[in-house]
Amino acid sequence: MKIVADSKIPYLKGVLEQVAQEVLYVPGNEITSDVVRDADVLLTRTRTRCDCALLEGSKLEFIGTATIGTDHIDLDYCHSHGITVVNAPGCNAPAVAQWVHATILQWMQANHVTHPITLGVVGVGHVGSIVARWAQQLGYRILLNDPPLAECYARGSGIGDRESGNDLSTLHSPPSTENHSQLSTLHCLQHECDIITFHTPLTKDGKYPTWHLCDKAFLQGLKHCELILNAARGAVCDNEALLRWQGDVALDCWENEPAISQELLDKAFVATPHIAGYSRQGKMRGTAMVIEALNRYFGWNLPVPEVDKPLLGANDMTPQLIMDSYNPLHDTATLKAAPHLFESLRNNYLLREEV
Repeated sequence: MKIVADSKIPYLKGVLEQVAQEVLYVPGNEITSDVVRDADVLLTRTRTRCDCALLEGSKLEFIGTATIGTDHIDLDYCHSHGITVVNAPGCNAPAVAQWVHATILQWMQANHVTHPITLGVVGVGHVGSIVARWAQQLGYRILLNDPPLAECYARGSGIGDRESGNDLSTLHSPPSTENHSQLSTLHCLQHECDIITFHTPLTKDGKYPTWHLCDKAFLQGLKHCELILNAARGAVCDNEALLRWQGDVALDCWENEPAISQELLDKAFVATPHIAGYSRQGKMRGTAMVIEALNRYFGWNLPVPEVDKPLLGANDMTPQLIMDSYNPLHDTATLKAAPHLFESLRNNYLLREEV
Protein backbone atom coordinates (compact mmCIF):
# COMPACT_ATOMS: atom_id res chain seq x y z
CA MET A 1 0.00 0.00 0.00
CA LYS A 2 1.40 3.36 -1.08
CA ILE A 3 -0.23 6.66 -0.15
CA VAL A 4 0.61 10.08 -1.61
CA ALA A 5 -0.64 13.01 0.47
CA ASP A 6 -0.48 16.76 0.10
CA SER A 7 2.10 17.88 2.64
CA LYS A 8 -0.12 20.76 3.78
CA ILE A 9 -2.96 18.52 5.00
CA PRO A 10 -2.49 18.69 8.78
CA TYR A 11 -2.89 15.92 11.37
CA LEU A 12 -1.96 13.11 8.95
CA LYS A 13 1.67 12.37 9.72
CA GLY A 14 2.10 9.35 11.94
CA VAL A 15 -1.43 8.13 11.18
CA LEU A 16 -1.17 6.77 7.64
CA GLU A 17 2.10 5.00 8.42
CA GLN A 18 0.13 2.52 10.54
CA VAL A 19 -1.36 0.90 7.42
CA ALA A 20 0.84 1.87 4.47
CA GLN A 21 4.23 0.51 3.50
CA GLU A 22 5.08 3.88 1.96
CA VAL A 23 3.68 7.38 2.56
CA LEU A 24 4.90 10.33 0.50
CA TYR A 25 4.08 13.86 1.64
CA VAL A 26 4.37 16.17 -1.37
CA PRO A 27 3.44 19.86 -1.91
CA GLY A 28 0.19 20.01 -3.84
CA ASN A 29 1.66 21.69 -6.91
CA GLU A 30 4.40 19.04 -7.08
CA ILE A 31 2.08 16.03 -7.22
CA THR A 32 2.68 14.78 -10.76
CA SER A 33 1.77 11.70 -12.78
CA ASP A 34 5.17 10.22 -11.96
CA VAL A 35 4.53 10.68 -8.24
CA VAL A 36 1.13 8.97 -8.24
CA ARG A 37 1.77 6.28 -10.88
CA ASP A 38 2.38 3.44 -8.41
CA ALA A 39 0.23 4.84 -5.56
CA ASP A 40 -2.98 3.26 -4.31
CA VAL A 41 -4.33 6.33 -2.49
CA LEU A 42 -4.06 10.06 -3.18
CA LEU A 43 -5.02 12.65 -0.56
CA THR A 44 -5.25 16.19 -1.88
CA ARG A 45 -6.31 19.78 -1.47
CA THR A 46 -7.57 22.10 -4.20
CA ARG A 47 -4.18 22.84 -5.77
CA THR A 48 -3.81 19.37 -7.31
CA ARG A 49 -5.77 18.97 -10.55
CA CYS A 50 -6.86 15.33 -10.60
CA ASP A 51 -7.61 14.67 -14.27
CA CYS A 52 -6.48 12.39 -17.08
CA ALA A 53 -3.08 14.09 -17.30
CA LEU A 54 -2.37 13.20 -13.67
CA LEU A 55 -4.20 9.89 -13.32
CA GLU A 56 -3.76 8.07 -16.65
CA GLY A 57 -1.64 4.98 -16.19
CA SER A 58 -1.81 5.03 -12.40
CA LYS A 59 -3.22 2.27 -10.21
CA LEU A 60 -5.05 4.68 -7.90
CA GLU A 61 -8.29 3.36 -6.46
CA PHE A 62 -9.08 6.11 -3.92
CA ILE A 63 -8.81 9.91 -3.96
CA GLY A 64 -9.70 11.89 -0.87
CA THR A 65 -9.74 15.67 -0.81
CA ALA A 66 -9.71 17.37 2.59
CA THR A 67 -11.82 20.19 1.13
CA ILE A 68 -15.50 20.86 0.58
CA GLY A 69 -15.16 21.28 -3.19
CA THR A 70 -14.41 18.78 -5.94
CA ASP A 71 -14.05 21.07 -8.97
CA HIS A 72 -10.33 20.20 -9.06
CA ILE A 73 -11.21 16.54 -9.64
CA ASP A 74 -12.48 15.10 -12.92
CA LEU A 75 -15.28 13.05 -11.39
CA ASP A 76 -16.37 11.56 -14.71
CA TYR A 77 -12.87 10.26 -15.39
CA CYS A 78 -12.58 8.82 -11.89
CA HIS A 79 -15.97 7.12 -12.14
CA SER A 80 -15.15 5.57 -15.50
CA HIS A 81 -11.82 4.27 -14.18
CA GLY A 82 -13.13 2.84 -10.92
CA ILE A 83 -11.53 5.47 -8.67
CA THR A 84 -13.53 6.24 -5.54
CA VAL A 85 -13.59 9.96 -4.70
CA VAL A 86 -14.53 11.46 -1.34
CA ASN A 87 -14.54 15.03 -0.11
CA ALA A 88 -15.22 16.74 3.22
CA PRO A 89 -18.45 18.72 2.80
CA GLY A 90 -19.02 21.39 5.42
CA CYS A 91 -15.69 20.89 7.18
CA ASN A 92 -14.78 24.58 7.06
CA ALA A 93 -18.28 26.08 7.04
CA PRO A 94 -18.08 27.80 10.47
CA ALA A 95 -14.72 29.35 9.53
CA VAL A 96 -16.07 30.71 6.25
CA ALA A 97 -19.09 32.12 8.10
CA GLN A 98 -16.65 33.78 10.49
CA TRP A 99 -14.79 35.36 7.53
CA VAL A 100 -18.04 36.54 5.92
CA HIS A 101 -19.54 38.13 9.00
CA ALA A 102 -16.27 39.61 10.26
CA THR A 103 -15.87 41.20 6.82
CA ILE A 104 -19.42 42.56 6.78
CA LEU A 105 -19.06 44.00 10.28
CA GLN A 106 -15.74 45.66 9.42
CA TRP A 107 -17.29 47.10 6.26
CA MET A 108 -20.33 48.42 8.16
CA GLN A 109 -18.06 50.01 10.74
CA ALA A 110 -15.83 51.62 8.10
CA ASN A 111 -18.84 53.00 6.21
CA HIS A 112 -20.80 54.04 9.32
CA VAL A 113 -23.69 51.76 8.40
CA THR A 114 -26.13 51.62 11.30
CA HIS A 115 -29.41 50.91 9.51
CA PRO A 116 -30.72 47.33 9.21
CA ILE A 117 -29.25 45.59 6.17
CA THR A 118 -30.64 43.03 3.76
CA LEU A 119 -28.15 40.24 3.09
CA GLY A 120 -28.41 38.02 0.02
CA VAL A 121 -26.89 34.54 0.30
CA VAL A 122 -26.34 32.77 -3.03
CA GLY A 123 -25.91 29.06 -2.39
CA VAL A 124 -27.53 27.61 0.72
CA GLY A 125 -25.50 24.48 1.32
CA HIS A 126 -23.28 23.77 4.30
CA VAL A 127 -21.62 27.21 4.27
CA GLY A 128 -24.49 29.37 3.07
CA SER A 129 -26.94 27.98 5.59
CA ILE A 130 -24.58 28.77 8.50
CA VAL A 131 -23.98 32.26 7.10
CA ALA A 132 -27.77 32.71 6.99
CA ARG A 133 -28.33 31.42 10.53
CA TRP A 134 -25.74 33.79 11.94
CA ALA A 135 -27.19 36.67 9.92
CA GLN A 136 -30.64 35.96 11.32
CA GLN A 137 -29.25 36.07 14.85
CA LEU A 138 -27.49 39.37 14.06
CA GLY A 139 -30.80 40.90 13.02
CA TYR A 140 -30.28 41.11 9.26
CA ARG A 141 -33.05 40.60 6.76
CA ILE A 142 -32.01 37.57 4.70
CA LEU A 143 -32.79 36.58 1.12
CA LEU A 144 -31.65 33.14 0.02
CA ASN A 145 -31.02 31.98 -3.55
CA ASP A 146 -30.37 28.37 -4.51
CA PRO A 147 -32.18 27.08 -7.63
CA PRO A 148 -31.07 23.42 -7.21
CA LEU A 149 -32.28 23.46 -3.61
CA ALA A 150 -35.55 25.10 -4.63
CA GLU A 151 -36.03 22.32 -7.16
CA CYS A 152 -35.36 19.69 -4.50
CA TYR A 153 -37.99 21.15 -2.21
CA ALA A 154 -40.42 21.46 -5.10
CA ARG A 155 -40.07 17.70 -5.50
CA GLY A 156 -40.72 17.25 -1.79
CA SER A 157 -37.13 16.31 -1.04
CA GLY A 158 -34.35 18.33 0.57
CA ILE A 159 -30.74 19.34 0.61
CA GLY A 160 -29.49 15.78 1.21
CA ASP A 161 -30.90 14.71 -2.16
CA ARG A 162 -29.00 17.46 -3.92
CA GLU A 163 -25.65 16.33 -2.54
CA SER A 164 -24.78 13.28 -4.58
CA GLY A 165 -21.59 11.38 -5.25
CA ASN A 166 -19.03 9.95 -2.86
CA ASP A 167 -19.01 12.74 -0.33
CA LEU A 168 -19.24 12.23 3.41
CA SER A 169 -22.76 13.54 3.96
CA THR A 170 -23.68 10.24 5.59
CA LEU A 171 -21.07 10.87 8.24
CA HIS A 172 -21.85 14.50 8.93
CA SER A 173 -25.49 15.39 8.37
CA PRO A 174 -25.94 18.34 6.01
CA PRO A 175 -27.56 21.45 7.45
CA SER A 176 -31.10 22.55 6.88
CA THR A 177 -32.55 26.04 6.85
CA GLU A 178 -35.84 27.27 8.18
CA ASN A 179 -36.02 29.64 5.22
CA HIS A 180 -36.13 27.02 2.45
CA SER A 181 -39.76 27.87 1.72
CA GLN A 182 -38.74 31.45 1.04
CA LEU A 183 -35.99 30.92 -1.51
CA SER A 184 -35.72 33.94 -3.80
CA THR A 185 -34.66 34.55 -7.38
CA LEU A 186 -31.40 36.26 -8.25
CA HIS A 187 -33.51 39.08 -9.67
CA CYS A 188 -35.05 39.58 -6.23
CA LEU A 189 -31.61 39.70 -4.60
CA GLN A 190 -30.44 42.22 -7.19
CA HIS A 191 -33.33 44.53 -6.37
CA GLU A 192 -33.47 44.22 -2.59
CA CYS A 193 -30.06 43.41 -1.10
CA ASP A 194 -27.48 45.77 0.38
CA ILE A 195 -24.85 43.01 0.50
CA ILE A 196 -24.59 39.76 -1.46
CA THR A 197 -22.31 36.83 -0.61
CA PHE A 198 -21.61 33.81 -2.83
CA HIS A 199 -21.34 30.22 -1.56
CA THR A 200 -21.85 27.98 -4.57
CA PRO A 201 -19.68 25.26 -6.09
CA LEU A 202 -18.03 26.08 -9.41
CA THR A 203 -19.78 24.43 -12.35
CA LYS A 204 -19.77 25.21 -16.06
CA ASP A 205 -22.30 22.62 -17.17
CA GLY A 206 -25.69 21.38 -16.10
CA LYS A 207 -28.95 23.14 -15.49
CA TYR A 208 -27.54 25.71 -13.08
CA PRO A 209 -23.94 26.63 -14.04
CA THR A 210 -22.19 28.96 -11.61
CA TRP A 211 -19.17 30.02 -13.69
CA HIS A 212 -19.34 33.85 -13.83
CA LEU A 213 -22.71 33.76 -12.09
CA CYS A 214 -21.80 37.23 -10.89
CA ASP A 215 -20.96 38.87 -14.20
CA LYS A 216 -21.32 42.29 -15.83
CA ALA A 217 -25.05 41.82 -16.43
CA PHE A 218 -25.64 40.72 -12.84
CA LEU A 219 -23.74 43.70 -11.45
CA GLN A 220 -25.52 46.12 -13.75
CA GLY A 221 -28.84 44.80 -12.43
CA LEU A 222 -28.04 45.68 -8.81
CA LYS A 223 -30.24 48.46 -7.43
CA HIS A 224 -28.57 49.40 -4.16
CA CYS A 225 -26.11 46.64 -3.32
CA GLU A 226 -22.87 48.14 -2.04
CA LEU A 227 -20.77 45.06 -1.19
CA ILE A 228 -20.13 41.74 -2.96
CA LEU A 229 -18.34 38.91 -1.15
CA ASN A 230 -16.88 35.76 -2.73
CA ALA A 231 -15.58 32.97 -0.53
CA ALA A 232 -16.71 30.19 -2.88
CA ARG A 233 -14.55 29.78 -5.99
CA GLY A 234 -12.79 32.55 -7.87
CA ALA A 235 -14.57 32.14 -11.19
CA VAL A 236 -18.05 32.29 -9.63
CA CYS A 237 -17.49 36.04 -9.94
CA ASP A 238 -16.16 37.58 -13.15
CA ASN A 239 -13.14 39.38 -11.72
CA GLU A 240 -12.92 41.82 -14.63
CA ALA A 241 -16.56 42.77 -14.10
CA LEU A 242 -15.98 43.25 -10.37
CA LEU A 243 -13.08 45.55 -11.17
CA ARG A 244 -15.33 47.80 -13.30
CA TRP A 245 -18.21 47.77 -10.81
CA GLN A 246 -18.57 50.85 -8.62
CA GLY A 247 -19.33 49.02 -5.37
CA ASP A 248 -17.03 47.42 -2.80
CA VAL A 249 -15.76 43.87 -3.04
CA ALA A 250 -14.43 41.40 -0.50
CA LEU A 251 -12.60 38.46 -2.01
CA ASP A 252 -11.05 35.34 -0.59
CA CYS A 253 -11.28 33.43 -3.89
CA TRP A 254 -9.86 34.84 -7.11
CA GLU A 255 -9.65 33.97 -10.75
CA ASN A 256 -6.20 32.78 -11.87
CA GLU A 257 -4.90 32.13 -8.36
CA PRO A 258 -2.17 32.65 -7.34
CA ALA A 259 -1.57 35.18 -10.18
CA ILE A 260 -4.38 37.47 -9.06
CA SER A 261 -5.29 40.86 -10.55
CA GLN A 262 -3.28 43.67 -8.98
CA GLU A 263 -5.98 46.18 -9.91
CA LEU A 264 -8.69 44.13 -8.23
CA LEU A 265 -6.46 43.60 -5.21
CA ASP A 266 -6.03 47.37 -4.91
CA LYS A 267 -9.79 47.90 -5.18
CA ALA A 268 -10.87 45.23 -2.69
CA PHE A 269 -12.03 46.25 0.78
CA VAL A 270 -11.05 42.81 2.05
CA ALA A 271 -8.57 40.67 0.12
CA THR A 272 -7.34 37.36 1.51
CA PRO A 273 -5.36 34.47 -0.05
CA HIS A 274 -8.08 31.79 -0.14
CA ILE A 275 -7.98 31.23 3.62
CA ALA A 276 -11.59 31.98 4.63
CA GLY A 277 -12.01 28.38 5.78
CA TYR A 278 -8.60 28.11 7.43
CA SER A 279 -9.48 27.56 11.05
CA ARG A 280 -7.78 24.99 13.25
CA GLN A 281 -11.08 23.24 13.83
CA GLY A 282 -11.98 23.30 10.13
CA LYS A 283 -8.69 21.67 9.15
CA MET A 284 -9.19 19.01 11.82
CA ARG A 285 -12.69 18.28 10.50
CA GLY A 286 -11.43 17.94 6.93
CA THR A 287 -8.70 15.50 7.91
CA ALA A 288 -11.02 13.59 10.22
CA MET A 289 -13.61 13.15 7.47
CA VAL A 290 -11.03 11.83 5.02
CA ILE A 291 -9.63 9.38 7.59
CA GLU A 292 -13.17 8.22 8.39
CA ALA A 293 -13.70 7.56 4.68
CA LEU A 294 -10.43 5.63 4.45
CA ASN A 295 -11.44 3.51 7.42
CA ARG A 296 -14.81 2.78 5.88
CA TYR A 297 -13.44 1.98 2.42
CA PHE A 298 -10.47 -0.18 3.43
CA GLY A 299 -11.79 -1.54 6.72
CA TRP A 300 -9.03 0.16 8.67
CA ASN A 301 -9.22 1.47 12.21
CA LEU A 302 -7.02 4.54 11.98
CA PRO A 303 -7.38 7.07 14.83
CA VAL A 304 -9.48 10.07 13.87
CA PRO A 305 -8.56 13.58 15.09
CA GLU A 306 -11.02 14.69 17.75
CA VAL A 307 -12.46 18.06 16.79
CA ASP A 308 -13.29 20.63 19.45
CA LYS A 309 -17.00 21.03 19.96
CA PRO A 310 -18.13 24.67 19.70
CA LEU A 311 -18.87 26.38 22.98
CA LEU A 312 -21.47 28.63 21.35
CA GLY A 313 -24.18 28.13 18.77
CA ALA A 314 -25.78 30.45 16.25
CA ASN A 315 -28.23 31.69 18.89
CA ASP A 316 -25.33 33.03 20.94
CA MET A 317 -23.66 34.93 18.10
CA THR A 318 -23.04 38.66 18.57
CA PRO A 319 -21.18 41.24 16.48
CA GLN A 320 -18.60 41.69 19.23
CA LEU A 321 -17.86 37.98 19.49
CA ILE A 322 -17.31 37.77 15.76
CA MET A 323 -15.14 40.87 15.56
CA ASP A 324 -13.09 39.79 18.56
CA SER A 325 -12.47 36.39 17.00
CA TYR A 326 -11.04 37.55 13.67
CA ASN A 327 -10.14 40.75 11.80
CA PRO A 328 -9.84 40.13 8.03
CA LEU A 329 -8.26 43.55 7.54
CA HIS A 330 -5.03 42.19 9.03
CA ASP A 331 -4.81 39.44 6.41
CA THR A 332 -5.79 42.02 3.78
CA ALA A 333 -2.87 44.26 4.69
CA THR A 334 -0.48 41.30 4.51
CA LEU A 335 -1.65 40.23 1.04
CA LYS A 336 -1.70 43.77 -0.35
CA ALA A 337 1.85 44.27 0.84
CA ALA A 338 3.11 41.12 -0.88
CA PRO A 339 0.68 39.74 -3.49
CA HIS A 340 3.48 37.70 -5.08
CA LEU A 341 3.50 35.62 -1.88
CA PHE A 342 -0.15 34.56 -2.32
CA GLU A 343 0.62 30.83 -2.34
CA SER A 344 3.10 31.04 0.50
CA LEU A 345 0.68 33.07 2.64
CA ARG A 346 -1.97 30.45 2.00
CA ASN A 347 0.22 27.42 2.61
CA ASN A 348 1.79 28.82 5.76
CA TYR A 349 -1.30 30.51 7.20
CA LEU A 350 -1.46 30.52 10.99
CA LEU A 351 -4.72 28.66 11.55
CA ARG A 352 -7.14 30.80 13.51
CA GLU A 353 -9.68 29.77 16.11
CA GLU A 354 -13.36 29.75 15.22
CA VAL A 355 -15.83 31.97 17.03
